[in-house]
Amino acid sequence: MALPLDRPATDPLRAIRLTAGASLLALLALCLAWELWLAPLRPGGSLVALKALPLALPLAGVLAGKRYTYQWSSLLILAYFAEGATRAWAESGLGRTLALAEVALSLVFFAAAVSYARVTRAAA
Repeated sequence: MALPLDRPATDPLRAIRLTAGASLLALLALCLAWELWLAPLRPGGSLVALKALPLALPLAGVLAGKRYTYQWSSLLILAYFAEGATRAWAESGLGRTLALAEVALSLVFFAAAVSYARVTRAAA
């Protein structure tokens, strides 16, 4: 069941949805920028940029407020957390900074997705 985004600004569900959508979009942009321009594994970009593709799958459902999408995407995002933590440990300089940003964004999305699924449990 999708909940409308035109609720009052003080509605906690609206804030959770905006947080989840913004963090997912930011993580998608970060993954693309990281692997194509900022600090690619190979000069000129690499196919590792395709790691951003799975992030596009839940985007429509998250923006539409579909509870099921929030549930399964909270599991998907854990792979990005793991990759960010691994690369933060292994890399230095800009690569480490980008990896820490990936960790932070994945944690924000995970918290928002789990919160949304929990708050909307009664409505389902």
